[in-house]
Amino acid sequence: MALMPKRVKYRKEQRRVRPRKATKGNYVAFGDFGLQALEGCWLPGNVIDAGRVAAMHFVKRQGKLFIRVFPDKPISKKPLETRMGTGKAEVEYWAARVRPGTMLFEMAGVPEPTAKLALLRVAMKMPVRCRFVGRRVRI
Repeated sequence: MALMPKRVKYRKEQRRVRPRKATKGNYVAFGDFGLQALEGCWLPGNVIDAGRVAAMHFVKRQGKLFIRVFPDKPISKKPLETRMGTGKAEVEYWAARVRPGTMLFEMAGVPEPTAKLALLRVAMKMPVRCRFVGRRVRI
């Protein structure tokens, strides 16, 4: 089942694009390794779920996977061959707003080569370029 909010205050939103780099959620916080987006996009809920399934299938449910993005933006789309007017269309799918630098997934409890291969499979499912990053050690 695709990810979506349980309830929202307003059913439909304006499209509104903010082309800036991520200042929050741009570092590995929960796991040991992460997958970072290098471009901005609206990431649909079914794509996030496909990444989760690919990662957990590769590591055979060992370790822990953290999903750092949640689809909370409703994207509406008018049907084909519909005349203009008659109001805003119904919600087609839910998407997560991803800015360049946003951490998409994190992994813990698996060795680095395994995490790298698992997150590479997740990156293949994503519609944006991604990179594998490790946790920074603070001194």
